[in-house]
Amino acid sequence: MKVNQETKDKWHEDSKNWKLAIFYFNPADKRILVPKKNKFLGWTLNFANVFSYLILVALFLVLFIVKFFN
Repeated sequence: MKVNQETKDKWHEDSKNWKLAIFYFNPADKRILVPKKNKFLGWTLNFANVFSYLILVALFLVLFIVKFFN
């Protein structure tokens, strides 16, 4: 099902989807990357999406490999 931009904006503005005001967590939103609460500050991960955690693990693995095997 395709979600329109109006729905995405409503989800983004809903404070229930923001944990500690910085972590976006919305299981209904299938996007991995979403704009931060203040859209001018960039993007954040949707922590309700499993792929977000895979991205974080991959990032830490790359950093670990670069740090200790260089």
